[in-house]
Amino acid sequence: MKLDTMHHIAIIGSDYEKSKKFYVDILGFEVIRENYREDRKDYKIDLRQGNIEIELFIIPGCPKRLSYPEANGLRHLAFKVESVEEMAKELEKLGVEVEPIRIDEFTGEQMTFFFDPDGLPLELHG
Repeated sequence: MKLDTMHHIAIIGSDYEKSKKFYVDILGFEVIRENYREDRKDYKIDLRQGNIEIELFIIPGCPKRLSYPEANGLRHLAFKVESVEEMAKELEKLGVEVEPIRIDEFTGEQMTFFFDPDGLPLELHG
């Protein structure tokens, strides 16, 4: 089996305005397509930045994500960046709370976490 790369990442958000503002206006993803699915009463917004594609599903009233204690399944998404410090400062200027930068004990590279409007942990990694 040969898997070359990720095709997309699917994320569920609960608030259309907050989620779209976060992923488009703050993180800089562009909208490829946006569709309201009447049968499901939700939105599906396809986003792209460079080689990263996100399917952002907006499902009002969806269950909250378990975080602490951590539950089985996806733990977080990590974005590879040139400078963790610069990106963290940029996020903070845009009103996003960012954890203190620390060193990844296994790679020796800088890393930090921030969260989307629904609490999904996102990582910046050098």
